[in-house]
Amino acid sequence: QVQLVESGGGLVQPGGSLRLSCAASGFTFSSYAMSWYRQAPGKERELVAVITSTGGSTSYAESVKGRFTISRDNRKNTVYLQMNSLKPEDTAVYYCLANRLRNDYWGQGTQVTVSS
Repeated sequence: QVQLVESGGGLVQPGGSLRLSCAASGFTFSSYAMSWYRQAPGKERELVAVITSTGGSTSYAESVKGRFTISRDNRKNTVYLQMNSLKPEDTAVYYCLANRLRNDYWGQGTQVTVSS
């Protein structure tokens, strides 16, 4: 069955870094665009970053441009989110999404907390 398993979240001080991973199985990973979303308490889920199926193109929310980098390894069926210069407002549950045509698969999320 389809699985997306996020990992790498945790507690980090402002200015610190984290690398999130999302390991996929049960579908043809290399055919799917991959995204990272986040949802803070009391807020709607928002798109953070997207990468195309081949990894040839990426895009980012304005709030994370220059600080976050999305990448993927199609040999390992894994997508990553490198997060640098973290701010308290980056605190949220981070989710990965696999998308192709009308198929959407979500992971269960990983908590990222930025606090001193």
